[in-house]
Amino acid sequence: MTSPLSELLNLDLSDTKKIIAEYIWIGGSGMDIRSKARTLPGPVSDPTKLPKWNYDGSSTDQAAGDDSEVILYPQAIFKDPFRKGNNILVMCDAYTPAGDPIPTNNRNKAVKIFDHPNVKAEEPWFGIEQEYTLLKKDVKWPLGWPLGGFPGPQGPYYCAVGADKAFGRDIVDAHYKACLYSGLSIGGANGEVMPGQWEFQISPTVGIGAGDQLWVARYILERITEICGVIVSFDPKPIQGDWNGAAAHTNFSTKSMRKDGGLDLIKEAIKKLEVKHKQHIAAYGEGNERRLTGKHETADINTFSWGVANRGASVRVGRDTEKEGKGYFEDRRPSSNMDPYLVTSMIAETTIL
Repeated sequence: MTSPLSELLNLDLSDTKKIIAEYIWIGGSGMDIRSKARTLPGPVSDPTKLPKWNYDGSSTDQAAGDDSEVILYPQAIFKDPFRKGNNILVMCDAYTPAGDPIPTNNRNKAVKIFDHPNVKAEEPWFGIEQEYTLLKKDVKWPLGWPLGGFPGPQGPYYCAVGADKAFGRDIVDAHYKACLYSGLSIGGANGEVMPGQWEFQISPTVGIGAGDQLWVARYILERITEICGVIVSFDPKPIQGDWNGAAAHTNFSTKSMRKDGGLDLIKEAIKKLEVKHKQHIAAYGEGNERRLTGKHETADINTFSWGVANRGASVRVGRDTEKEGKGYFEDRRPSSNMDPYLVTSMIAETTIL
């Protein structure tokens, strides 16, 4: 038997012809996802046809109280898995009323790099592996962990099945399906090494699209965990001690790397990344020094390394790439709370420009 509330939530609005657009943006901390809804007269599929909108930047730590208006520019549209129908999710970035990108608008900085003719010609592909931890709301302790205590050591939990090993699968599956419904290039999902920790992947996506898609996938995950009364943490080391941290490993290739002989170009790109190691680390996520210790499948934060099939290196080249002499590499340094606009554009800039 459905409740009156669920009946209202599932009302069919198709007769009204109007739709609801949920405008999504990133707040002042760089990890706080914000959104608000507005009614539009009918379906929209082109972001340039959507109206700009404003918000109170003083409430998101992005503007002063005496001049608080920040303008949202719609940039990408996805189907809304919560309201369904013709309703949409709209990924936006933020500008001053004069039309200048606000300081925290990393998307605008990334677009400038991806619009460079040399970068465009190389069709950069990014695949991002987003790890996260599910926490009990009131105690902020991982799902499946005994209250105030610890589960058995790591080993049985990675890609595991069973009530004593996999915690939160309903959330993971709901998120997977919602992302597919929305039109996101979600490539898969799996249980991670630490119990209560999971991962989803955004499949290879070109340029700025990888950042847009990862942010919308994070938004959908936040909404689903909100419904379930669970907290999703993107902290790179949510539990200190002998437990794996959480990353956002970023896989990258260019058109040239994907062609015969591409392995030599991959090696050249890795040398360029080594030279800029410190700059990349500085932009690869808050608290990453707690994760990149040289233990738990990480390289030490101060030392750049690379290897074939080596998950303890800064950059990993896959066995298939080595065998075929072309393909992609994986930058294992970005933390789970990184900004994909920053990370993807930096990798493109360092390796191509």
